Amino acid sequence: MSDAYKQAGVDIDAGNALVEAIKPLARSTARSGSDAGLGGFGALFDLRAAGYQDPLLVATTDGVGTKLKVAILANRHDTVGIDLVAMCVNDLVVQGAEPLLFLDYYATGKLDVAAGRDIVAGIAEGCRQAGCALVGGETAEMPGMYSEGDYDLAGFSVGAVERQHALTGSTVQAGDVVLGLASTGVHSNGYSLVRKLVEKSGLGYDAACPWDESKSLGEALLTPTRIYVKSTLKAVRAGTVRAMAHITGGGLIENIPRVLPDGLGVVLDASTWALPPVFSWLMKTGGIAPYEMARTFNVGLGMVVVVPADKANEAIDILREGGETVYTVGTVTALKDGDARVTVNGMDAAWTA
Repeated sequence: MSDAYKQAGVDIDAGNALVEAIKPLARSTARSGSDAGLGGFGALFDLRAAGYQDPLLVATTDGVGTKLKVAILANRHDTVGIDLVAMCVNDLVVQGAEPLLFLDYYATGKLDVAAGRDIVAGIAEGCRQAGCALVGGETAEMPGMYSEGDYDLAGFSVGAVERQHALTGSTVQAGDVVLGLASTGVHSNGYSLVRKLVEKSGLGYDAACPWDESKSLGEALLTPTRIYVKSTLKAVRAGTVRAMAHITGGGLIENIPRVLPDGLGVVLDASTWALPPVFSWLMKTGGIAPYEMARTFNVGLGMVVVVPADKANEAIDILREGGETVYTVGTVTALKDGDARVTVNGMDAAWTA
């Protein structure tokens, strides 16, 4: 029967080989509350062993999107797992939650054990960066569903926050300071447009990167999403943070309002942070207006942190000690009739010079 199943396109032996290959990777992510073992039908997590007394659970799910097409075309699979974890855990931490466990779903038409191990190695690295345990997942081999070489990833993370420390954005006030934490580049959003612009440029993913000739274009575009968990949790637990926004699809314009109370907006100054060169190249290649860039991409700020003015310096020190590049980018303001929730001043001068 197994031979018949293999002839139908599903290789049970390859699946078993992948599970054995990734068991050490999962064990490397073990943390208090979980032993990060694989092979069972479910995973247990002990919140008390993790030190929680009155926790709220926070759950997120996300994927990597069409950045996977870049990985497939560049034949490099060791970084997209980091992206997968980042997209989930960065969403958790904006609630003030510590990521505790992570699960993945890896689906492909024909299982490639080497590529699968590279993908899971990236997931394990992302979990180590975030401090959460890789407790399980699902590998689905589905011939006929995906073209040869194609695969998809989904991630699921659960975190916890003590009830009194949960961030909801409800305490944000006019006069609060807006900090921006530098991104590593495009992160994991907007790649349908990125790929279209690469096609327009006529460059292959193996060509020298136009803004960094030490790398190929594919390698540069696969720079993984930064994981902001450990640095921001320290700032949250020090009582210096009122709200955070993970800047994903929709950019600054669409994501910041998600954590602001009604009647409040933010005014940002584009000259206060560095625009990574990848965005300059995308703007020039596609003739994209600065506002559309800020509505599509993170434009150099992967996380925005709102802090009280009298705690801004303390928050900046904590975040920098945690390895972040921190910019003071704006302020929270009371909205008047007709005001936009997010205003970014100086984009034309700062980004098109």
